[in-house]
Amino acid sequence: MGASFEAHNSESYGGDVGRSFTEKNGEEERHKREHKSHAWIWITAIIVIVVAILLVERGKSDKTSTKAGAGGAAAGKSGGGRGQQGPAAITVGQSKTGNINVYVDALGTVTPTNTVTIYSQITGKVMAVYYREGQIVRKGQPLIDIDPRPYEATLTQAEGTLQHDQGVLAEARIDLERYQIAFSKNAIARQQLEDQQQVVLQDEGTVKTDEGTVAYDKVQLSYCHIVSPINGRVGLRLVDPGNTVFSGTGSTLVVVTQLQPITVVFNVSEDDLPAIQAQLKGGRTLEVDAYDRANDKQIEAGKLNSLDNQIDTTTGTVKFRAGFNNTGLTLFPNQFVNARLLEKTLKGTVLVPSAAVQHNGTQAFVYVVKPNKTVGVQNVTALTSDEKDTAVQGLGAGTDVATSGFDRLENGVPVLINQKAPGQAAAQGHGSNGSAGGSTTP
Repeated sequence: MGASFEAHNSESYGGDVGRSFTEKNGEEERHKREHKSHAWIWITAIIVIVVAILLVERGKSDKTSTKAGAGGAAAGKSGGGRGQQGPAAITVGQSKTGNINVYVDALGTVTPTNTVTIYSQITGKVMAVYYREGQIVRKGQPLIDIDPRPYEATLTQAEGTLQHDQGVLAEARIDLERYQIAFSKNAIARQQLEDQQQVVLQDEGTVKTDEGTVAYDKVQLSYCHIVSPINGRVGLRLVDPGNTVFSGTGSTLVVVTQLQPITVVFNVSEDDLPAIQAQLKGGRTLEVDAYDRANDKQIEAGKLNSLDNQIDTTTGTVKFRAGFNNTGLTLFPNQFVNARLLEKTLKGTVLVPSAAVQHNGTQAFVYVVKPNKTVGVQNVTALTSDEKDTAVQGLGAGTDVATSGFDRLENGVPVLINQKAPGQAAAQGHGSNGSAGGSTTP
């Protein structure tokens, strides 16, 4: 009975525990499934909300685009200027017949005609300096004095030796005359006469040597008094009184630079050389203007003097030299300038305001203003230009051309012409396509 009871209780207890464990696991599984289903519900809801918001925003943007497109089409239909309302506002210039100069522009350097660097040719003490720094001096004007006393003494010695030898020569000549008389009377032998003749020649050579020594000492003495060899301007002072200078050391005493006249050396491309040579062969003197570093102000006007005898292979240019009077001393040695060489003058050519000429990369063109207040593109060939006008081919004189407002212009666009002075049209700033002129407000 006991065993049977224990077995029964054990079976009852084990079955209860097993059922309890199984039920517990089942509840946990149900809870997990419920949590997962809830998460998926929330994710789905969020996705639905986001999609709804995107659809609403897209509908608004479509309506705005439709309205903008309709407004833009209406504006494009009513206006004539690349999507802007109203005619394009422009200023107008007129082509004309006239003359224009053809220039060759180059970079140049002011080069003095003469620059003299003075060195000491003797050794001695500097006694006086007569010039002021930057002073304009004349040829022969005293600059520096070196102690002359040693050279004066040497010259005196040479002159004394010369005087002595001249006396010896005079005595030999007197003896020669006596020997000649005696020989004519057969009083002396011929050999004695000939010997005396040679004595005279020797004394003459001695005197000539003495004369050379005296001349040399005079030259050495002249080096003690240094004067300006040219007209020009002296530089900064390089030596002071009391200094000892030495010959042959290469120490500079003073530099004198000629300023009037002066030259400008500039390089011209070898492509321009044939046209310039053709002008020179005709005997024409070409004019050259020197402009400042910014190329805005003319400094001096001059003439072409000469050109080099060969082309520089490293740069493909030829050196030209132009001369200038430099009356006002406006050109300074080694100054950088812009040289403008007048090659020739085109006469009776068609000129348009430089602001009117446009470029599309390969072709120059202008916008021609038609009688119906529209513009049309007219291709032209630009020959040359200056600050105001450009010489062109392919356009007749008396034609109205646009000089501003290019950002709204194209073939057939209606325009509104602003009445401005001709100088204002030419002074417009650079606009599109590398041209002059910008949009103008009516």
